[in-house]
Amino acid sequence: MKKHRRTVADKWAKSEVMRRDSVLKNHLPEAEMMTRKSLLKMLKQWGMVYVKPIRGGQGRGVMRVVLDEEGFRPYSYQLGEKRLAFFTYKAAYQSILRDSKRKAYLVQKGIRLLRHKGRPFDIRLVVQQSPHGGWEATGTLGRVAHPRKIVTNGSQGGTIYPTGYLLRRYMSAPVRRRMLNGMDKLGVLTAMKLHQTYPGIKELGVDLALDRELKPWILEVNTLPDPCPFLLLDDQSMLRKIVRYGKAYGKTYKLNCKKAKRGVR
Repeated sequence: MKKHRRTVADKWAKSEVMRRDSVLKNHLPEAEMMTRKSLLKMLKQWGMVYVKPIRGGQGRGVMRVVLDEEGFRPYSYQLGEKRLAFFTYKAAYQSILRDSKRKAYLVQKGIRLLRHKGRPFDIRLVVQQSPHGGWEATGTLGRVAHPRKIVTNGSQGGTIYPTGYLLRRYMSAPVRRRMLNGMDKLGVLTAMKLHQTYPGIKELGVDLALDRELKPWILEVNTLPDPCPFLLLDDQSMLRKIVRYGKAYGKTYKLNCKKAKRGVR
């Protein structure tokens, strides 16, 4: 019965399903369940990682952990607006455990995101089951992190922009079109793969990041995406489509967007 549920909260379970696909695997940052040993190993390997609760959304509980081996206090992390630094890994890990409230966490290779006016951004892609059958990418937008935070979620004070607008300084219009089309295909493939294991799902919010080589990475997949940030775009056609497709499979949305900000261009 569980496989027919419409929402799947467990980030680790979803990523394990996706890693079984050879294409998706190439776009998933390395990740492990967080332990004292795995966090230290990945910090030494990558220098910067994110630790995330296995369950939960809206960027709550996400920490960015950094190892600067030449720094005075080499181990540091940020949670929300709080930043802490430590002389020893032991002290850092104990503090991370306290902030994680000892819930199950995963540790994920840090992707150094593209930036807009000095602030990192990622891309939310909505993929839905089409009334005509199959899966379709129905909406995309860019999310710029709050100036003092590491997460981009609108609920954490992120700023919403059209995806193409944020990408324009990094690539020409033809390359942008190919990139957007490629991300749509990646989102649809993600939906198809997850649907094989969880046939009850009808919609996904796929969080994508582009690194400095412009490679797209799938940071996270949400089976309960909030279309509210699409209210903040001048072009409302994507929102209308999302609502229409949702209605076809019995979904209604509360379009009450309080914390996200509209990007000024």
